[in-house]
Amino acid sequence: PSGGPGRLVTRLDTPPSSNRHHPASVHSSQLGLDTDNRNVKPKERGIAEMMVDLYRTWANPLDADTLFRWHGMLMADTRHLETIGGYRRHQDAMQIVSGRQDRPTVHFEAPPSSRVPEEMTAYLAWFNGTSPDGDDPLPALTRAGIGHIYFESIHPFEDGNGRIGRTLAEKSLAQNIGQPTLIALAHTIERHRKAYYDQLEVHQRTLDVTGWLMYFAERIIAAQRTTLGRVAFHIAKAHFYDRFRGMLNERQEKAIARLFREGPGGFTGGLSAENYLAITGTSRPTATRDLHDLVEKGALTRTGERRYTRYHLNLPGTAVTS
Repeated sequence: PSGGPGRLVTRLDTPPSSNRHHPASVHSSQLGLDTDNRNVKPKERGIAEMMVDLYRTWANPLDADTLFRWHGMLMADTRHLETIGGYRRHQDAMQIVSGRQDRPTVHFEAPPSSRVPEEMTAYLAWFNGTSPDGDDPLPALTRAGIGHIYFESIHPFEDGNGRIGRTLAEKSLAQNIGQPTLIALAHTIERHRKAYYDQLEVHQRTLDVTGWLMYFAERIIAAQRTTLGRVAFHIAKAHFYDRFRGMLNERQEKAIARLFREGPGGFTGGLSAENYLAITGTSRPTATRDLHDLVEKGALTRTGERRYTRYHLNLPGTAVTS
């Protein structure tokens, strides 16, 4: 959204961003390291390319060219920015606001654009200096947490700061661990966006970031749990198809594929008979027989009775339900 004359704003009721417009919110469950451009939106493609670059270069020291390259990937199809692949240069104040357009509440104001190169030079020196091979190494969670809030407080780009900041946290963790990390940090923060912004606001106003580090460490641990759940889900999916190959009819295969497409979270509350009818386009008696058969074969589990009956993928060995 637009700020008034003389300022660029980020509104707290929108997804993480720092520009005049509503950015797309992206969720990805892909675990591979190759990009696939089929039916992919430009913003999703940019995020995928950035993550591939991260996984290939995680051990390298951080420099401005890397940040510019990531920003260029994220904003490749963006038309409204003054600067893509470089630090912001506009004269307007960069503010995080909420409330009415005519009387907004300013929660945070980043350094003016004229100071960004100097601030980022200091940031890059800090990031590399606190790595395991640096002169002042920090523990993994401490470094990732401080590095994130430090970067977000500078807000060096006109847009994309949140996504790049989360990627920097993953780079930091990878360097401390000694191998690439596969954590759903962006997804975890997006699910609790208001709490994330609240924590940023509180701790960007003070030099005491103890509370922020505790919060961010909890988010990293939650993200790791989410990733482990996703990995378990994909392994269980492979085992499921091995087990039931050739045992399901075309309607059942279509419904099962639709359940898996929902991901680890699955259908809210489980699959209903009405869902099955909508997915397969079959008759109600046939749907009843199909669902009963899937339960008998062990492909689905059933909960509830009558109109409250719901079906879930049977994935032994995981805590994931569909």
